[in-house]
Amino acid sequence: MQTPSEDIICIGSVLWDIIGRSPRDMIAGNDVPGRIHRIPGGVAMNIAMTLARFGLRPVLLSALGRDAAGDELLRAAQQMGLVCDHIHLSARPTDSYMAIEGANGLIAAIADAHSLEEAGSAILTPLLDGTLGDADHPFQGAIALDGNLTEALLSEIAQSAAFAQADLRIAPASPGKAARLRRVIGHKGATLYINLEEARLISAKPALNTAKAGAMALLDAGARRVVVTNGAELACDACADACFEAGPARVTPTRITGAGDTFMAAHIAAERQGKSRDAAIVFAQDIAAKYVAGDENYV
Repeated sequence: MQTPSEDIICIGSVLWDIIGRSPRDMIAGNDVPGRIHRIPGGVAMNIAMTLARFGLRPVLLSALGRDAAGDELLRAAQQMGLVCDHIHLSARPTDSYMAIEGANGLIAAIADAHSLEEAGSAILTPLLDGTLGDADHPFQGAIALDGNLTEALLSEIAQSAAFAQADLRIAPASPGKAARLRRVIGHKGATLYINLEEARLISAKPALNTAKAGAMALLDAGARRVVVTNGAELACDACADACFEAGPARVTPTRITGAGDTFMAAHIAAERQGKSRDAAIVFAQDIAAKYVAGDENYV
């Protein structure tokens, strides 16, 4: 029932990213030259892809459509060494995400995750029916959880005996969905990975101005452990009895989408390698900086 020690379960969005990037600063309404890429993406997928680079064997729990886009994405995931045996197949079209990025950062994005949302608890079946675990024999390893899930499903996870012993690593997916994490903030095994804007939204404290302040606010709100990033400024890993900070290397950004997911995966991998908490956050910051700088060999 329990998966091998190198496995980590990644629950959430697996979709196609369509990313338009321009080397110019942009504002709403601009029409500029650049490049458009279609690549595997989604929070759970991004985390899984990076974990695989570290030699781990991620298990995907998600939803894909029974369509050409889903078939192509499934093949791409398998070729990267991701375990796709438990993905829920849906009659809905495979999900997608579209973003516009300029030299000054993310300009706009739209996430179409309706297949994932409609699949609901069906994607969790392997953790409930004894395949990977169940209420009597809960999964005891690491789970990377994506805030693209509905609030109802996040609440179910927080309260389910099948998840009670998991090392639950949680990402909000986007600031627009950050408030959903209030549903799982009290899980005894949870570590939240959020940026400062998301910390403000979850804590309802808009004046927070550092990652450390954001982390403290979330601890006050009942979180067990929080890792908060703040762009090119210090990130903070905090729990009730310890706090560690580290700044990223200064780089010229060439891509934005997936940076937070890459940071989270690198941090998880560092701790799986036995790195101390202060070393793990430094390591994750360095990996994320290389990713943002466009280094294809960031791991």
